[in-house]
Amino acid sequence: MNVAIVGCGYVGYSVARHWRQELGFFVTATTTSPDKVAALEVVAQKVAVVNGNDAAALKSVLKNQDTVLLSVGAKNANLYEETYLHTAQTLVSVLKETLTVKQVIYTGSYSVYGDKNGDWVDESSPVTPASKNGDILAQTEEILLSASNENIKVCIMRLGGIYGPDRELVKIFGRSAGTTRPGNGEDVTNWIHLDDIVAAIEFARSNQLQGIYNLVDDAHLTSRELLDRVFAQHNLPKVVWDSSQKSTRPYNALVSNQKIKTAGYQLIHPQMIV
Repeated sequence: MNVAIVGCGYVGYSVARHWRQELGFFVTATTTSPDKVAALEVVAQKVAVVNGNDAAALKSVLKNQDTVLLSVGAKNANLYEETYLHTAQTLVSVLKETLTVKQVIYTGSYSVYGDKNGDWVDESSPVTPASKNGDILAQTEEILLSASNENIKVCIMRLGGIYGPDRELVKIFGRSAGTTRPGNGEDVTNWIHLDDIVAAIEFARSNQLQGIYNLVDDAHLTSRELLDRVFAQHNLPKVVWDSSQKSTRPYNALVSNQKIKTAGYQLIHPQMIV
């Protein structure tokens, strides 16, 4: 099995390691940073430095591949269009000339749902991004889904907030301990552990999933519940909430994971590890 990972960062690196070491696949990984090549050579048999808008380079990467994982991440908020949309557009154009690829899997974000005032959403819910970058993520999904045909399946995974080894919750939120945050802390959070992302991507590949799937755990903690648990576990002072100020979080939705569970996926970490 030949698999290509376009954008081999935190998620892509772990998927590459699983595909190569556990399943014996031939892994080709791309990065935009030459200084990351050596590290990626540990988990991928072939590593290429490729920018997302370089059609010729991407075509070379996709040659003879069976599956493509698109798992790019913008280095900063100003690079969303270049990182996500331009890469997706280039990938779709190249796929028209690539006959071997049977599936594309993309790691997107549940943030495309926008602010639903804490109501439930599933994959059939309309997307209402709350920012320009959210719009870019929604457009990226549309571009990729347009590549779906009788020969290529496209699977969009809308991930919750990502945490795991070297990205523990206390590292993500530790600087907020003892501070005052705007809002009442009752907005809903949706998270997913790295282990589940890796396993769900392989589940999608092996079962040839097509379409959009939410990938979040079962916890659905409010911001207050989440931070209280994290800080209590690590003996840190609680956050103080100031309800006189509006919350700065641009999305608030209860994201359903029923579709991927109905497809047969079983969460490794249904509850959060704090």
